[in-house]
Amino acid sequence: MRVVMFGYQTWGHRTLQALLESEHQVVLAVTHPRSDHAYERIWSDSVAELAEKHGVPVLLCSRPDDALLAAVREAEPDLIVANNWRTLLPPEIFDLPRHGTLNVHDSLLPAYAGFSPLIWALINGEREVGLTAHRMNAELDAGDVLLQHAVPVGPEDTVTDLFHRTVDLIGPLVQESLDLIDSGRAQWTAQDRSRASFFHKRSEEDSRIDWSWPAESIQRLVRAQSDPYPNAFAYHRGERIRIVAAEVSQACYGGTPGRIFIREGDGVVVVAGAEARSGRLRGLAVTRVRTEDGTEHAATDYFRTMGGYLTARP
Repeated sequence: MRVVMFGYQTWGHRTLQALLESEHQVVLAVTHPRSDHAYERIWSDSVAELAEKHGVPVLLCSRPDDALLAAVREAEPDLIVANNWRTLLPPEIFDLPRHGTLNVHDSLLPAYAGFSPLIWALINGEREVGLTAHRMNAELDAGDVLLQHAVPVGPEDTVTDLFHRTVDLIGPLVQESLDLIDSGRAQWTAQDRSRASFFHKRSEEDSRIDWSWPAESIQRLVRAQSDPYPNAFAYHRGERIRIVAAEVSQACYGGTPGRIFIREGDGVVVVAGAEARSGRLRGLAVTRVRTEDGTEHAATDYFRTMGGYLTARP
């Protein structure tokens, strides 16, 4: 088959690599220009550089336009394969090839459509994450499903762990999908739209710790904002600190959310949860923090005296 690839960052790079290693011909690679967005500077392997290395024509495009449509028509693809394409494509493009467009999304659709699915899934305590290969249609991540591959989420996994685990699924998923489509054995299953959920792009505001959350939820937020992602943060005495590592406390601690309470093991417990006044909730045992100058500290060294508060704002 003649394949046009749409993609960006490492997800697109891995998808293009899988296509190049297949028996199919990649006739055009379409990708976005580099971005300064914090989350788009992470996992930023270049689709354009990989395509150029293998002699594949490259088109840089921010949003679909007449020039893009003309380029895709000229390439005469049998199939478009997309992964981490950041803007909606019109039907004039996604329905152009005889096999349509296969989109690879890093969630188990219909849940976690949209942006940053691994981060949101970890925050929400999902037990597994994965990839979905589905046919693109006019709705966001809503098309019929061809294949899904899943991996479990362990109790200490960070989003960085989950990224590496799921990105390694891209090659096999793409290869298997193309084999099914090319052989005529593809079976497409409609998504149950009653189970769909949609998530927006992450921003700085989404990394701000809300101490009214239960400690278990805050600890997952910390794991979901592991390096190299922008870390979860709070303010101490007016200065922003990033929470690099934390655990749920062993004991229950009562009082006001955000109170820096007591040392426990290798951590310093911060009171957490809207009902913390009951004394029946666990706290967040912060173990490592990073100051704005980039210096990382053990929490027991940074918080030399107990008392005071970690707050959401200065």
